[in-house]
Amino acid sequence: MRREDKQIKDKTIIESVMKEAIVCRIGLSEDNIPYVIPMNFGFKDNYLYLHSANKGKKIDILRKNSRICFEVDIKHEIVKSEMSCNWSMKYYSVIGFGRAYLVNSFDEKRVALDIIAEKYSGKASLKYPDSEINKIEIIKVEIETMTGKKSGY
Repeated sequence: MRREDKQIKDKTIIESVMKEAIVCRIGLSEDNIPYVIPMNFGFKDNYLYLHSANKGKKIDILRKNSRICFEVDIKHEIVKSEMSCNWSMKYYSVIGFGRAYLVNSFDEKRVALDIIAEKYSGKASLKYPDSEINKIEIIKVEIETMTGKKSGY
């Protein structure tokens, strides 16, 4: 990271940003062409969990290239200044890299859905009809590296 003064080195703070963020942007690449998608997600034990339809561009790309980048951010605030060139932004962010896997196990899909649902509903276990679980893909990302950054805080 170029600006070490902005780097978050405390793993607890990085994990709290991951838990507080409500959108995760994932970056994929097909034939050196980037593709970025905002997604709902869950985070637990150094894994990122994403759910998706079982067909579509991101699934097609992941089947060819499992390398993934992700980004989350929180606490955005514009900082105004008298001079327009001195405006800035306050935020916390995390950028990470890893390898994505499509989950095949029905039981593991249910566990992943619980992790995602708990993030947004506060409830650890919801009911999912088997027919609906069979219609989705769960993308499990093994996180290899994560870097935190803060600006203005």
